[in-house]
Amino acid sequence: MFRRREPVPFAFVAEADRFRSNVTPPPRQRASRTQLLGQSLITLTVVGGLAGALLFGVPALQQDSSGSSRVHQSEAAHR
Repeated sequence: MFRRREPVPFAFVAEADRFRSNVTPPPRQRASRTQLLGQSLITLTVVGGLAGALLFGVPALQQDSSGSSRVHQSEAAHR
């Protein structure tokens, strides 16, 4: 494979792990009560939607053996 013979001009890349900045980031702002209330309402809405989907979806996914016999009984009654 082809190798470069000249030294890498970016020596600072090798020293990047030793570099530390003396500039501290500004402190994070605390969320206001309105923001906390909004976030909690969104969370409750999403959780409630998932719980409702499970509540209505799980019975619909179960196989119902009596459902097919009802169809046969109604057909027999009409004959």
